[in-house]
Amino acid sequence: MGAGRGCGKFGNMEVPAVNLKAIVLVHWLLTTWGCLGLPPSYAWGNFTVLAVGVWAIAQRESIDAIIMFLTGLLITILLDIINISLFYPRGSSLTDLQRFDAGMAIFSLLLKPLSCLFVYQMYRERGGEYVVNLGFLSVGRERSSYQSIDQQDAPCPYPDLDSKPAPHPF
Repeated sequence: MGAGRGCGKFGNMEVPAVNLKAIVLVHWLLTTWGCLGLPPSYAWGNFTVLAVGVWAIAQRESIDAIIMFLTGLLITILLDIINISLFYPRGSSLTDLQRFDAGMAIFSLLLKPLSCLFVYQMYRERGGEYVVNLGFLSVGRERSSYQSIDQQDAPCPYPDLDSKPAPHPF
């Protein structure tokens, strides 16, 4: 990777900067070709997620848009596996069209984990953090108690009543 190129770090490995438009375009093309022989549920699921991807492109600073696109990609991995496994054309005499659309759907499915990696990097670049809080389980870094050393605490206008014992009445 040369100097001056946009790169992000994912753990200890370098993740090259990939344009979100390219990810959406490639998956749109593969989904369009995959829809030729798969059921409408395949099309609805994938095109809905791609619409969220277009929203993430339009809202360049939105953390919500990019995390929803990432979540949608992850969900469609599972949905694509189900759709392809249930509706893959059976039989030894497949037409060229059936082989082509199944191949494009499988190729799209194989590219989705890589796309998720790139979209996750974009999520991190937009300032997002991986924090899951389910009440009893919390995963990620919580920065609510973080205090910067650069900021000076303003003196409290009210005395700290908890640190002094309450006066006793006589």
